[in-house]
Amino acid sequence: MAERTSVTKWGVLYDVAMIVVGSIVFAIGLDCFEVPYGLAAGGASGLATIIAAVLRPHGIILPIGMQVLVMNAILMIPAMREGGPRYVARSLVGIVASSLATDLLAPVLPVLGNGDLVLCSLWGGVVCGVGLGIVLRAGGNTGGTDIVAQLMAQHTPLSVGTASLVADVVVVVLSAPVFGIEKALYASIAMYLGTRVLDLVLDGFNTHRAAYVISDHHEEIKQRIFSDLDRGCTELLARGGYTGIDRPVIFVVLNRSEMALLRHIVGEVDPTAAIVVARIHEAFGNGFKPIKGQLG
Repeated sequence: MAERTSVTKWGVLYDVAMIVVGSIVFAIGLDCFEVPYGLAAGGASGLATIIAAVLRPHGIILPIGMQVLVMNAILMIPAMREGGPRYVARSLVGIVASSLATDLLAPVLPVLGNGDLVLCSLWGGVVCGVGLGIVLRAGGNTGGTDIVAQLMAQHTPLSVGTASLVADVVVVVLSAPVFGIEKALYASIAMYLGTRVLDLVLDGFNTHRAAYVISDHHEEIKQRIFSDLDRGCTELLARGGYTGIDRPVIFVVLNRSEMALLRHIVGEVDPTAAIVVARIHEAFGNGFKPIKGQLG
């Protein structure tokens, strides 16, 4: 029990450290590429960028991070009722860390890109996407439109992904009257690229494929998978929709290079067989990544 408690404690500390690291990377993307050029690429930080630009001519200086912290403090009230304590605690770490990093690093970080909006939108999206991906992989959250999206999904027919996209697009549209349509378009590029990079960080550079093999010679194909590929496989019981005949379907998970050999094996054994291949996000267990229990 003591060992398990120690492992859990170190797991939580590791996740917190990764949330802080991801928050710093996210802040670097904002401070170096997006905020200085008026690229409000969605999220609470994008809305804060718009508000700061509107108020600055009137002598009112509102730091981006402080605004985001206040916005999220308001949004966390309903989120605390909807989410569990673990979700709330890690969200608070991400929100506070990213907000503080954005304001504390802004005076010391250089403004990069030399005014090239293409360069700034590309690198802003990449760096912010990497930072957010690290935070989310550690179970954290930077708040903003993520919380709005989750609340919208619970009370509207929209999915979380669609609701998040709608919220971010609204922010980009609001930036057009303040920074101009051209910068709003570049902000949309940063938003899109950031989303794609975030997904890549979360899913990893995965090359695994799931294959379903349908053949009358399934036993021979199965044995060839064992011997030639040194992989296990699973037989799924299926029934032909037209013939009504029961027969096994071989299910096997392989990496990209092994898929070519599987096609060769099936082609040799039964050229009339059917192979259905699907890309999978992750594979855990024997022969793949080790299974790690959820910590914290």
